[in-house]
Amino acid sequence: MGIDLEPHRRHHRGADGEELAHGYSRETDAHVHAEESALAKLPADDPRLVGATIYSTLEPCSERRSRPFTCTQLILRSPVRRVVIAWREPSLLVADCVGVEVLGEAGVEVLELPDLADAARTVNAHLL
Repeated sequence: MGIDLEPHRRHHRGADGEELAHGYSRETDAHVHAEESALAKLPADDPRLVGATIYSTLEPCSERRSRPFTCTQLILRSPVRRVVIAWREPSLLVADCVGVEVLGEAGVEVLELPDLADAARTVNAHLL
């Protein structure tokens, strides 16, 4: 099972590998983030989220002005306890993104795949 490297795309997979939802930035409006979009497609109490994994090209945001909750907070409010990312949030977007650290401190397993960082940067070149 790989990470979809489309720009800002997030996948949520259940414990059995089934894709539960996907989302991408600006999918529904100019301010929606990918994690937010994908999580909104599932009921918060969906039992398949227990044991699910979020796959993401970028680290979940830990700072946000356009919404009441960051993507890190949205993940923590869900039963998802595993996040896989390819690339840490670049400092040009957020000076000190701490999504990985906050998730880890809360008991969420975060796996960074640095071998995929160059591919993630390539598809997100419009951000740089």
